[in-house]
Amino acid sequence: MAAPRRPRKPPRWLLRASDPIALALAGRRWFPLWAVVHHRGRRSGTEYDTPIAIVPTVASEVVLIGLPWGATTEWARNVQAAGRAVLSWHGRIEVVDEPRIVGPEVASAMSKPPFRPMVRRFPAALVLTRR
Repeated sequence: MAAPRRPRKPPRWLLRASDPIALALAGRRWFPLWAVVHHRGRRSGTEYDTPIAIVPTVASEVVLIGLPWGATTEWARNVQAAGRAVLSWHGRIEVVDEPRIVGPEVASAMSKPPFRPMVRRFPAALVLTRR
């Protein structure tokens, strides 16, 4: 049996092209699937704003973020190291904590049924708790 492929990082040119657009749309009331996670670099201490896609969940206190590039995504590692993050989502600011990485099976069970096939394809997901 072959070892599972490790997801590669997104191409730098794609991030440079898409980040300004994603940051302009994410977190707005009329764009509910995108949010901005505000976090601090775990080594540099630099403040970052990263656009992310929120996966609708069956439990309202749970925030699920798919990690298509894997659990070693830098912003996810920063949030885990801090133990909390701030989200701009639905036009509001929300504090979320208790970050944990879960596999596709657990993430799929937490997501709403229409999103489950997509979530199963991600190598990992980040789960946070709303306060």
